[in-house]
Amino acid sequence: MIQIPRGTQDILPGESYKWQIIEDQLREIATNYNYHELRTPIFEATELFERGVGGSTDIVNKEMYTFEDKGGRSMTLRPEGTAPIARSYIENKMQHDVNQPIKVFYKEPMFRYERRQKGRYRQFVQFGVEAIGAENPLIDVEVLSMLMHIYQSFGLKNLKLYINSIGDHDSRKAYNDALVEHFKPRIDEFCSDCQNRIDTNPMRILDCKKDRDHELIQNAPVIYNFLNDESKAYFETVKEKLTEIGIDYEVDYNLVRGLDYYTHTAFELMSNAEGFGAITTLCGGGRYNGLLELLDGPKETGIGFGMSIERLLLALEAEGIKLDKPKGIDLYVCTLDDQSFNKAGTLLHELRTKGISADMDYKQRKLKAQMKDADRKRAQYVIVLGEQEFESGRVELKNMENGETQNVQIDELVKYLED
Repeated sequence: MIQIPRGTQDILPGESYKWQIIEDQLREIATNYNYHELRTPIFEATELFERGVGGSTDIVNKEMYTFEDKGGRSMTLRPEGTAPIARSYIENKMQHDVNQPIKVFYKEPMFRYERRQKGRYRQFVQFGVEAIGAENPLIDVEVLSMLMHIYQSFGLKNLKLYINSIGDHDSRKAYNDALVEHFKPRIDEFCSDCQNRIDTNPMRILDCKKDRDHELIQNAPVIYNFLNDESKAYFETVKEKLTEIGIDYEVDYNLVRGLDYYTHTAFELMSNAEGFGAITTLCGGGRYNGLLELLDGPKETGIGFGMSIERLLLALEAEGIKLDKPKGIDLYVCTLDDQSFNKAGTLLHELRTKGISADMDYKQRKLKAQMKDADRKRAQYVIVLGEQEFESGRVELKNMENGETQNVQIDELVKYLED
């Protein structure tokens, strides 16, 4: 038997309604913040991620699904959303749009080849937002505000927001130099990934999962001490405005995020819910001043975040929050014989084209089994069609919630239900 690829999942009808509720709510919140959907291809040129995400990242080095197309070009299934959005911004010359910053959201499948873990899949769905074209602490706060709004709108309580500043390029360079000096003499005590990072992206050592308890990480230089005055002022404004609007946060100076393009504000949202799992990250993001230039684009800045819907579902489960199942169908049509069965199909067509959800039993089971099926489908109303009903031209419309019945003419049934 052919089986589903490892690290993927089927979202069955009994679960898909949860995704629909979440996706609708995400879209509504993003729209309220005046963000609009942008859809990009499921695969892009591999170079986009090598240059945009960074050659020293685990995503590029270990996790990308890369293939050669029939034209000999290297293509990669999209592993994250920011680089494709940046590519689209450049290619479609959005910097000339009068509406600045350009504020977009996306909800797309992503692909990363990584070890299967709870809530982490090789194909997963990520919702994200990007605001490109304005460098101002207030747009950073807007993005963080939306982030918290989203998770709190589902009733989640056990949330912890961590923020940090990586500073501008000058600050980041000074800090990287200090980290090299700090780690280099004893780098052989670290994992092979960290030994490679010392020359490519030393800040990533602070984010190492294997060596997180090493004393050199615990007492590493603090990035705040290497921020220039401009970067410090930017970060202080972000913190002040978050406090002003009532968003709690904690500064984590080791929070550097995994992608090369981050500058200034970086952040992660964690779940403190018991039973959520060892990996507590729900969402992450930050500001990128320079990504578009890396991709041969204009000197524009941006900020955004990406969140896994799978992990949002895990957080809801950990806190015991259930999403309401959608209402059932409006009408279930039971049939007693071949004549009524054949005519029911015509009636269903008329009902459905008028916006009334309706169904019937296509297996022509006994009436008792049909009523059970109507109950399973949570039908609001039920009618029974048979010889007697067609002779009289009337049916008993039964309200399944309270058991009340209403005698209705068959040719007026559609209008009655519409009303």
